[in-house]
Amino acid sequence: MKNFISVIIFCAISLNGFTQNIIKSNDPRIRYEGRVSVNDDSAMLSWPGNSITINFKGTGVKALLRDEKGTNYFKVIVDGQLMPDIKMDSSKQLYTLASGLQTGRHTVQLFKRTEWVFGRTWFYQFQLDAGTTISRAPAAQKRKIEFYGNSITCGYGVLDTSGQDRGTPPFEDNYLSYAAITARHFSAQYSCIARSGIGILISWFPQVMPEMYDRLYGDDVNGKWDFSKYSPDIVVINLFQNDCWLVQQPQHEQFKHRFGTTAPSPEQIIKAYQNFIESIRGKYPKAHIICALGNMDATKEGSAWPGYVSKAVENMHDKKITAHFFPYKNTPGHPHVNEQQAMADDLIKYIEDNIQW
Repeated sequence: MKNFISVIIFCAISLNGFTQNIIKSNDPRIRYEGRVSVNDDSAMLSWPGNSITINFKGTGVKALLRDEKGTNYFKVIVDGQLMPDIKMDSSKQLYTLASGLQTGRHTVQLFKRTEWVFGRTWFYQFQLDAGTTISRAPAAQKRKIEFYGNSITCGYGVLDTSGQDRGTPPFEDNYLSYAAITARHFSAQYSCIARSGIGILISWFPQVMPEMYDRLYGDDVNGKWDFSKYSPDIVVINLFQNDCWLVQQPQHEQFKHRFGTTAPSPEQIIKAYQNFIESIRGKYPKAHIICALGNMDATKEGSAWPGYVSKAVENMHDKKITAHFFPYKNTPGHPHVNEQQAMADDLIKYIEDNIQW
């Protein structure tokens, strides 16, 4: 009888140990950043820059994930150091994030580097190595920043050194965008609402930012984000690059769809921009809002678009809404790594010089 009881106790301990090694997606010791939907069985990541972070004590950790299209990429950051990126698979897979670490306290972060048009990713659980335990959730940074943008903010083509300016997943990296760099510089929580090709009045596709900015997922018209969950100190809006191209293309189907045969007047452009900024202000009544533009040809010498932004800002008579323009990079294609860094340096200086937060 004594041996039987010992077997039961041993099994209970073993099962308990196994259970402790599985950390489900809804565990409160996991910290998510960005617009992420967390359910009982999984967390769904969509926007560029969505991230998952845990602290643990031990030697290694794996993550169980599934990708909608098998095209997304994730950064893996262990104790602040970049590990090899993960290319997702459309089947449920267990991915090793860290292994063979010295026994001790560690942090691991998964960071979605690709935008939502490449599909959603489901995170199910962490699996900890034997003897490894999860610690309390990483403390959330006090500062919060949110970006609204297009391909520049997504990090489109930032890794393409061939000159082809390819925007496919292998060459896109939001972690290297000016937006993410700026957030890391200030040790700020980071939220990024961006899609390549999007505008305020017109995009290269039917959707425009005023129709997308309040969504939980970019492709879900019915799923709305609860703005009370995240109140940024600073909002940076970098849009109009696509508008400035498309308002000159009356043959484009989206021009016909949005404007018919007549391009919008400067007054209409300013009003549309102002309406969008006022929508953001309605969601975040206390935030500093930076109406940015650049660094592609919307800010080249002679462009009217910085003037449109400045006029809209002036019309709103709000001291916490300001305009800031990135210098025109004057090189082909989208900004590469050094140009994204230059944008970050410029924005960081502007924030340090003008905003107390």
